[in-house]
Amino acid sequence: MADVNTLKDGLIVTAFWEAKPEEVSALVDIIRRFLPQAQAEPGVKAFQIHQSLTEPTKFFFYEVFKDEAAFAEHSASEHFKTLILGQALPKLAKRERTQHKFV
Repeated sequence: MADVNTLKDGLIVTAFWEAKPEEVSALVDIIRRFLPQAQAEPGVKAFQIHQSLTEPTKFFFYEVFKDEAAFAEHSASEHFKTLILGQALPKLAKRERTQHKFV
């Protein structure tokens, strides 16, 4: 697990997804295939995806990239384009994404 001190210089990206209720199982399958590939990217310092215990249609992504270039590489990766853009996004009712920095 990454030490918080090694993350401080990174670009933090958070995402909140809400799946269409009938698509939750399919979305979980896509996430399980996507996550190890994203975590293995060289510019990724931390990458976790969480599913709400009380609202299983809701997912929270916490991602820390080395810098903006690493985030751009992630967004251009084949697994992102295929699994996220091509398969996951059509299964969502809502998607929000924001970028942050440590203070």
